[in-house]
Amino acid sequence: MKKLQVSILLSVLSAIVFAQDMTAIIKEADEKFRGESSRGEITMIIERPGWSRTVSMKNWTLGNDYSLIYITAPAKEKGQVFLKRNKEMWNWVPNIERMIKIPPSMMMQSWMGSDFTNDDLVKESQMAKDYSNKLLGEEEIDGYQCYKIELIPHDDAPVVWGKVIMWISKKELHWLKAEFYDEDGYLVNTEILTEVKMMDDREMPTRLEMIPADEEGHKTIMIFDKIEFNVDLKESFFSQQNMKRIR
Repeated sequence: MKKLQVSILLSVLSAIVFAQDMTAIIKEADEKFRGESSRGEITMIIERPGWSRTVSMKNWTLGNDYSLIYITAPAKEKGQVFLKRNKEMWNWVPNIERMIKIPPSMMMQSWMGSDFTNDDLVKESQMAKDYSNKLLGEEEIDGYQCYKIELIPHDDAPVVWGKVIMWISKKELHWLKAEFYDEDGYLVNTEILTEVKMMDDREMPTRLEMIPADEEGHKTIMIFDKIEFNVDLKESFFSQQNMKRIR
């Protein structure tokens, strides 16, 4: 009886340690795109049946709580700025000299006409923090042997997804794919990450495709053209005043 109890205890402890390892893996894969701070240039391509358009931007981040995006092209949208501070988001529109606060009711609306939402930009959620995880198995993606992990949000987590399944390469810890499901278990978006390259001090995927499940011919591509990590940025950089000055 005592041996059985010890065996059960060891099994439970092993499961807890394994879950902690998965959490650490998810955290490292998620944070690979940010670092403590970052400064970069990004190209976004919105593809629709019969047409596409390209948006270029500069991006600055500080931890998980601060980000600023400056649109550099096309000409009609150049100068627009998006700011995230903690859980709040603003948009500076220079053509009408207006500062717009994005309300919670608009967080799931499309950002710049793309397949990304305002909530995707805010990125309040942290995969390792806001979700419990379970290893579903292993699969190969583009030559990388990957963990296939199911993430279920905690009851009090500030997230919009009912479930996320993500694929992370076992050796390199690259986030290579994710499927996002609503609360009813229906697939909403598939995210595919490719073109692994050295960016500053780390190797990471540099091309991200967001593909809606129910809109054939629709997808949005994000290409990370340049990123510098752990740059000298202060919280004061991420201000409404700086939104009007940034170039």
